[in-house]
Amino acid sequence: MFRSRRLPRIAKTAVAGAIALLLLAIGACSGSGSSGGVSAPAAGAAAPGGTATVALPAGVTPNYIFPFIPNADANAYNQQGFEELMFRPLYYVGGNNDSVAINYPLSTADAPVYTGGGTTVTITMKGWKWSDGETVDAADLIFWLNMMKAERANFYGYVPGLIPDNLASYGATGPETVVLHLKSAVSNLWFTDNQLAELTPMPLAWDITKAGGAPGSGGCATDSAEDKWAKCIAVYNYLSGLAKDENGYATSPTWAVVDGPWKLSEFSPGGDVTFVPNPRYSGAPRPELDAVELVPFADDATEFAGLTTRAIDVGYIPPADLAHGSGSEVLPATDPLGTAYALAPDYEYGIDYYLMNFHNPTYGPVFGQLYVRQALQEVMDQEGIVKAVDNGYGYPTSGAVPQEPTSEWIPTIQSENGGQGPYPYSIATATALLTSHGWSKVDGVMTCESPAKCGSGIAKGTRLSFTIDYPAGITAFQGEVADYQSDASKAGIQISLVPRAFDTIVGESAPCAAGPTCSWDMLYLGGWSFDGPGYEPTGQSLFATGAETNSGSYSSPAEDRLIAETRTSGSLTVFKQYATYTDEQLPVIWMPEAYAVQAVTSKLAGVAFNALGDFTPEYWHFTR
Repeated sequence: MFRSRRLPRIAKTAVAGAIALLLLAIGACSGSGSSGGVSAPAAGAAAPGGTATVALPAGVTPNYIFPFIPNADANAYNQQGFEELMFRPLYYVGGNNDSVAINYPLSTADAPVYTGGGTTVTITMKGWKWSDGETVDAADLIFWLNMMKAERANFYGYVPGLIPDNLASYGATGPETVVLHLKSAVSNLWFTDNQLAELTPMPLAWDITKAGGAPGSGGCATDSAEDKWAKCIAVYNYLSGLAKDENGYATSPTWAVVDGPWKLSEFSPGGDVTFVPNPRYSGAPRPELDAVELVPFADDATEFAGLTTRAIDVGYIPPADLAHGSGSEVLPATDPLGTAYALAPDYEYGIDYYLMNFHNPTYGPVFGQLYVRQALQEVMDQEGIVKAVDNGYGYPTSGAVPQEPTSEWIPTIQSENGGQGPYPYSIATATALLTSHGWSKVDGVMTCESPAKCGSGIAKGTRLSFTIDYPAGITAFQGEVADYQSDASKAGIQISLVPRAFDTIVGESAPCAAGPTCSWDMLYLGGWSFDGPGYEPTGQSLFATGAETNSGSYSSPAEDRLIAETRTSGSLTVFKQYATYTDEQLPVIWMPEAYAVQAVTSKLAGVAFNALGDFTPEYWHFTR
């Protein structure tokens, strides 16, 4: 999922330039610390009831309720912060904790069973109940799988060749059991984390094509390819159309059928959102609060004022209001809110980078040279950016695996050079690398003087003069690219900064075929969060040839092979071979990562900030 701590996560897949922000987060950073974000427990006995108010980041509000999310609406606020409170996925990842693993107690099915050498998967539902009394069963999962067959292009998590394309067949073998037969053997870990975790059972009350339709009357749950999935297409058209009516979210009988711990009581487009407990929730724990209210804000200053006046129970502290960090402490030495709130770090399981356009008609061949990419990385002063832009709370992105929270996936190479990875900041090294490959400074800009050394497709006289497009109006983004521009110029790399409207950048960031219309040079939109589609941090969505989110059109047969091996082998060694190669090859240029500092009222206990953006207020309670 594309993300940034400084803006709401927008597109998770096909719109490769969209940015992301984990739920309740705005950027600040830290160099090290625990991989969690659990608030200090509130003192005193539990006091059931009450309404917890939670600040949304400036300018953000949920706006899509149907969990079969299209690309344009795929963001953390619509998924983890909204839909999953009401509609639980087949396998819930993370939870009210530090973990980035499957949380089976919060999932609607038991752990999958793999047989046949990884070619057959058996899924047994737990028998939870929907709020209308229907059982969350095999038919509900088949309903979702059939919908994927019919409308795969309209689901943000779809990657060509993966689910449902990799299923030879599937079907229910009993009321609670679904068996998947795969076309080839898979890694159990990869398939569970990056395929099954994308699925969300849907109630038969949604299998309709008109208001008031009888549950199952749409026929999608029993549809097949024989009619070219016509029934599912009709159901999808009805549900997706209904999802566009935000004014009806809280009153629609369709969206009132939930299996999660919460249901909507109020929804105002662009305004407040209120959840109340679902009394028929089958999981645990059940909510103790009377309600949870999401509160929007126009800007950071207004949100922070809500904290200082104690009008908000949970919110973020804008970086400008934090004491400058030393780089060795997770939290600021001084709490700007005093004892009224406990502070907690809020990491996200993601990587930050800018994109290069390998299909750019002029610079595609330039970006295709590894030594050029190395030089572009070596003029990126990540630690300097953290200090200057992120107020001292930050750490470098050194490769394809998130540095925080700590995980078994991180390869050794990412810890080199004090955590900067294989290409630490060095103007001298970048300059020497370019000059040794036939480039010389002409009027201060590196210019190809020896095409045979510069590389295939690079003409004599080509200048290392690029543009970076980035979202306008975001102070932190402006600071980061301005620092990069300054350092790059010292090595003779000329970068022009082009602020653009966010929607404009999203439009131009879709992967494009080589040619004159594929003209952007570099794009900075924040990076990627591994919180769906895909929780194991493989590069299947980002760096594989032809992947929908491979916006820069990077292509490497070796990369494709290594990515494919992570799908068939559960070996950590195999995974780290992929990660190490990606770190060395630089399909993107890594940029520093940021996390938020959150504030939780001292009267509220049980609040945790998961790196996947999970929002689980059913664990919260006020104290006396």
